[in-house]
Amino acid sequence: MSATDFQSESFADEKRRVAALHALALLDSEPEREFDALVALAAEMLGCPIALMTLVDSDRLWIKAATGGERGEISRDIGMCAYTIQNDDPLVIEDLDIDSRFAMNPLVMAERGARFYAGAAIHAIDGRGERHAIGTICVIDTAPRSLNDAGRRALMHLATLAETAIAARSAANQAIAIATTADRQAAALERQDRIFRQAERMAAMGSWQASLDHQEMAWSDGVFHIYGLPVGPVPEMEIAMGFYPPHARDELNASMASTLETGRPFDIEVDFLTAKDEPRRVRVLGELEIDNNTAVGFVGVFQDVTERHALETTLRRTADTDSLTGIANRAAFDRVLDRAISRAHAEGTPLLLALVDLDGFKAINDTLGHTAGDDVLRGVGRELQAQWLMGSFVARLGGDEFAVLIEDPVLAATPARICARLEESLRFPISMNGLAMVSAGTVGIAALTPDCHSIRDFVHRVDTVLYQAKRARVGERRRSDRRSAA
Repeated sequence: MSATDFQSESFADEKRRVAALHALALLDSEPEREFDALVALAAEMLGCPIALMTLVDSDRLWIKAATGGERGEISRDIGMCAYTIQNDDPLVIEDLDIDSRFAMNPLVMAERGARFYAGAAIHAIDGRGERHAIGTICVIDTAPRSLNDAGRRALMHLATLAETAIAARSAANQAIAIATTADRQAAALERQDRIFRQAERMAAMGSWQASLDHQEMAWSDGVFHIYGLPVGPVPEMEIAMGFYPPHARDELNASMASTLETGRPFDIEVDFLTAKDEPRRVRVLGELEIDNNTAVGFVGVFQDVTERHALETTLRRTADTDSLTGIANRAAFDRVLDRAISRAHAEGTPLLLALVDLDGFKAINDTLGHTAGDDVLRGVGRELQAQWLMGSFVARLGGDEFAVLIEDPVLAATPARICARLEESLRFPISMNGLAMVSAGTVGIAALTPDCHSIRDFVHRVDTVLYQAKRARVGERRRSDRRSAA
């Protein structure tokens, strides 16, 4: 292929890519919950202060969603995402300041400018069935850093989640438009019905209509399928609502009442049980059906989002879990402790925090090896989930430091007993290659007091108790050594 032919083909590919992006009607659109949640999840999972979902237009880079809600556009020439869409693999730049492509970039040169970037391409399928990179999900930090293989995989999963949300959005917009205008398009009803059924199958969704008094209802085949019912007469409203657990039923009723009062559409996700008692997660969209400027009923879309919800839940759980011990990590601990402090002050309930620091852990690592050290950490994680702790929240804060958050009133009434029992449970033997040692830990514990309102103050207070306990233990060991020597 000649250079001229290659340039012509590249130009044609770019035109098709931009056309695929424009067809989605995402550019310059209003904020949407799914994408805002996605960038928040990206920032949380990868530990970066900035996460963006961007759309790469012909001459600009438009920010669809961003942590903090800052949206807008920048020139495509200065955006890193324009490079990301050129590859299937994530683009990771550990230090933008030393990358020749970006060292003079105004986004990098600015005060507290970007220094780290990682992004994965988001793809969409056009009307011809061709796959095009239309944008990215990316994270940015103001300090250089690296991204391990797990982080790269998480970025790719997030990009897949964005693609799924975009496809569902496109199908839902098409389906609800057809459902709302079908009665005014009698001449094209057969063609539109075929398109609608295709959209239903592709997006696992259906449409519904209901009069204001709920006496007249209509479902498409897709709704029957999600309910797990044969296509036939639509059940009465009371029976149909019985498939929702009480809390989900209350939320749906409140949403419909709010729409009737305000005229604003509703869009909720709730739990659901099929006719076979299979738990599902469903998305319900609805708006008023207007005839001659008068509300006559509701029209909307019903979608099974169980797989997407499960993926989001798995990703969030991964972000909150320490991979070695299987218990919560520091990020999850900070969030849970913050809520627990607020709840304890508001309700006047007890709250104890125990900090655990392993004794001689470095010696175990140095003597028996890091495999034995990992076994110790896993063992501590198991001990901290013992039944006697009554479901207390436990976390690994990092290294050989752990935390236990105790809210059970009966258990919280005996802090000294908790401390002693924890230290006893942390003493267990560990052996490797014929050598044996004993793992142990020191515990510091304190209760939340009325004058303590921040995570930092509470942790500092318990850390001081832990430090004093460590010093006392060292002093006791030295006195024991002197007695033995004598």
